[in-house]
Amino acid sequence: MKYYSTNNKNYKVSFKEAILKGLADDKGLFMPETIIPLSKAILNNLQNLSFQEIAFEISKNFIEDEIPTNDLITIIESSVSFEAPVVKLSHQLNILELFHGPTLAFKDFGARFMARTMEYFLKDSNHELTILVATSGDTGSAVASGFLNVKGINVIVLYPGGKISKIQEKQITTLGNNITAIEVEGTFDDCQRMVKTAFVDEELKSKINLSSANSINIGRLIPQSFYYFESFKQIENTNRKIVYSVPSGNLGN
Repeated sequence: MKYYSTNNKNYKVSFKEAILKGLADDKGLFMPETIIPLSKAILNNLQNLSFQEIAFEISKNFIEDEIPTNDLITIIESSVSFEAPVVKLSHQLNILELFHGPTLAFKDFGARFMARTMEYFLKDSNHELTILVATSGDTGSAVASGFLNVKGINVIVLYPGGKISKIQEKQITTLGNNITAIEVEGTFDDCQRMVKTAFVDEELKSKINLSSANSINIGRLIPQSFYYFESFKQIENTNRKIVYSVPSGNLGN
């Protein structure tokens, strides 16, 4: 599977390069060249598949042979290790609970899958990768937890002082090791601007390998599709059309 830049469809890279770079050299986002639908056989058999098996079927279409089957299964078993239950509120209304991960954020799915995938691609490399993250709370907590003690990767989290919850600040600032938290006097937009400035700084990029764990990285978005299929599996009477209502801040979900 090749991934193209949204600024130039002729600029294509592998999944490995897309996830490790985060952002294309021409400042575009990486998108899959094709989206392969799940087969009818799999869709009709969702009820008999575990959450992890569903995640495998989805992710292998985007990764193909870049990660061998057994290694991809190991990554999924480690990252999709908590449930995403559907709770019935009324006859036709259900809610998908995405707060059962270690930091209570839906981003735990994406951050943990991304961390273990990056770790796999870097396992034979002598180069370290620096992850820059701007957060208003959820992303920083999930990324810090997901990447904690991952070999070859250092994480720098920028967060606006006084503008995230106390528990999220503790989740970000108390881990240490390869996680560095920086409190910024300003807003989330200021943090995001600093991260974007770093990504366009050619001199800086020539000295260190930079990537992002924000939702600009395709490695965050692919695993966040897993739970839509998992929720579909759990909903009763799936012969009826299902409408998903998705709460979104900056459309990262």
